[in-house]
Amino acid sequence: MVTIDQLMDLAYEKDASDIHLIAGERPVLRIYGRLYRLQQFEVLTPADTERLVRSICPDRNWEELQTDRSTDFGISHQNKARFRVAAYWQKNTLAMNLRLIPYKMLTFEDLGLGREVIDLLYEPRGLILITGPTGSGKTTTLATMIDWINTHRDCHIITIEDPIEYYHSPKKSIVSQREVGVDVPTFADGVVRALREDPDVILVGEMRDLRTIQAAITAAETGHLVFSTLHTTGAAKTVDRITDVFPLDQQEQIRVQLSTNLVAVISQQLLPRIDRPGRVAAFEVMICTPAIQHMIRDHKTYSIYSAIQTGQQWGMCTLDSFLLSLYRKGIIDKDEMMRIADRPEEIAEKLGETEVHRAADTQATTVQTTAQAVQTPRPPGSKSGQ
Repeated sequence: MVTIDQLMDLAYEKDASDIHLIAGERPVLRIYGRLYRLQQFEVLTPADTERLVRSICPDRNWEELQTDRSTDFGISHQNKARFRVAAYWQKNTLAMNLRLIPYKMLTFEDLGLGREVIDLLYEPRGLILITGPTGSGKTTTLATMIDWINTHRDCHIITIEDPIEYYHSPKKSIVSQREVGVDVPTFADGVVRALREDPDVILVGEMRDLRTIQAAITAAETGHLVFSTLHTTGAAKTVDRITDVFPLDQQEQIRVQLSTNLVAVISQQLLPRIDRPGRVAAFEVMICTPAIQHMIRDHKTYSIYSAIQTGQQWGMCTLDSFLLSLYRKGIIDKDEMMRIADRPEEIAEKLGETEVHRAADTQATTVQTTAQAVQTPRPPGSKSGQ
């Protein structure tokens, strides 16, 4: 009979990102983006999934699961990792997903982000957004940023999460971590209450609704550095998504507030590596310059992409330029690059130019080598062909 500890150990050993437990299926691991059924275990029955959920589900969450038909919570597994757990009902049976959160923090070098992004963490106030689809590594990137501030700055950091995923022990900073449903009722309430708790940095796990977005912008406006996430791809879509949440008669004011308070939008996606097992993040980095502030305020978000393309001196980069760099380093393959790219036709054009240049360079090298071989004198007494 399979136990939850067995599955957690296996997920940790195999470097899996998720465990899926569904009645009528064997336990499933997601490893580097692909699903693997664990053939060493029997197909799970409804009684099995209920037993596995009940073995780790706190009483408060068990009650929520019966009334709301789903619940989220976090648990620690020995000294190896934490898991973010989503338990839910499907076909009138219990199911569960467990997302592995390693204890070890990644560095900016591990992520592939440069000094320009680190410099953003010195900002005294403003809003920094990490965006991307579900499972793209947003939480990991945020954890790296908070850990860096915790290590290098003298701050009071307050995080509001659902559930708490990475634990941050106090270093140079002090850290208060509050869980929605346990320590605060909602994200929005958590932000409002945090403002009375002398914070320097506030992390909002997710901006899910209008109240939370408004509270986060207000916190940034009142002199705090605020981090949060959205399930959007690209800076322009992120700005549009935020403004569209508000009623039409408030959107103009929100654009003005965003243009004044937005520091940066970092969008990311995960791709499988070809140089070694694992996945790698590809980023788009937008830093809010005066020109981009005007674009946001004047409802010209369609121009943001061009501003990112020409903003390398500010530390900006498009997703496509980041992908192209990963491809040229032999880290990702061409098909994955094209699948994720914002403008694959432009990448194809650049690749065509690159391949022409490479062919020309190869030909020139061959000609030069041949010429050197012809011009190299043979030792006295040697014969041609020897």
